[in-house]
Amino acid sequence: MATVVGKRYDRAAAMLEAGREYSVEEAMRLLKEMPGTKFDETVDLSFRLGVDPKHADQMVRGAVVLPHGIGKSVRVAVFAKGEKEREAREAGADIVGAEDLVEKIQGGSIEFDTTIATPDLMGQVGRLGKILGPRGLMPNPKLGTVTFDIARAVREAKAGKVEFRVDKAGNVHVPIGKRSFPAEHLIANALALIEAIVRAKPASAKGTYLRSLTVSTTMGPGITIDAQRTANLFKKQT
Repeated sequence: MATVVGKRYDRAAAMLEAGREYSVEEAMRLLKEMPGTKFDETVDLSFRLGVDPKHADQMVRGAVVLPHGIGKSVRVAVFAKGEKEREAREAGADIVGAEDLVEKIQGGSIEFDTTIATPDLMGQVGRLGKILGPRGLMPNPKLGTVTFDIARAVREAKAGKVEFRVDKAGNVHVPIGKRSFPAEHLIANALALIEAIVRAKPASAKGTYLRSLTVSTTMGPGITIDAQRTANLFKKQT
C-alpha cells in the first residue's frame, strides 16, 4: 500500500514532462506548484561538472552571497581580539573569542554554522584543522573567511553567504532557500549561484563544464534544468 509520502511524491513527479529540460524560471515555478509537505522544505540546486577534482588545478570552490538568503538563521563564530572583536560583536557575530574560543572548540563545543578569523589568529586556529576541516568549518582566505574586514564578513554570513565545493565525483550540492520563498526569490538565488559556479570554471577544464543541473526540495523529485542554455546566460561575461 502506497504511503502518503509516496502518493505526494508521485503526484509531484507526474507534473514533470518526460525528457524535458526546463529553464531556471520554469523549474522554480513548477517546484512551487508541486504538492508540499507539512514542513518548509529546503530547496537544493545540484550540479554535475566536467572537471576531475583529483587534479588540484580542476578544483571548483568558492562562496556567494545569495540575494535573498537561505531562509535559516546562521550562527557565526569569529576568531578575533581587540578592536576586531568589538567589530565582530557589533556586526552581529554569535560567538567571538581568541585563545578561549580555540580551547572551547578543542573541548567539543561547536555551536555555530560558519567561522571567520582575522589573519593574525590563523596560527592558533590552525590547531583546529582536524576538528573544523572535516565539517567544512575551517576559515579560508579564498572564501573570504580569513580577513581583517570582519564586519563585512559577518554581515555577509548573516545575509546568506553559501559556500560551494565540488566533491570527488564532480558534483556540487548547495541550498538556495526554502519552498516557502516566492518563485522570484528562488530564481534570483539560483541564478546568483549558477553564475558564481560558471565563473569558477578552472582554466584547465576541457569539454562541457556544466553537464547537468537539477533543482529539488527535500522530499520532492528532481527537476532537470537545461544546463547548456543556463550556462550560456553568463557566457559573454566569463
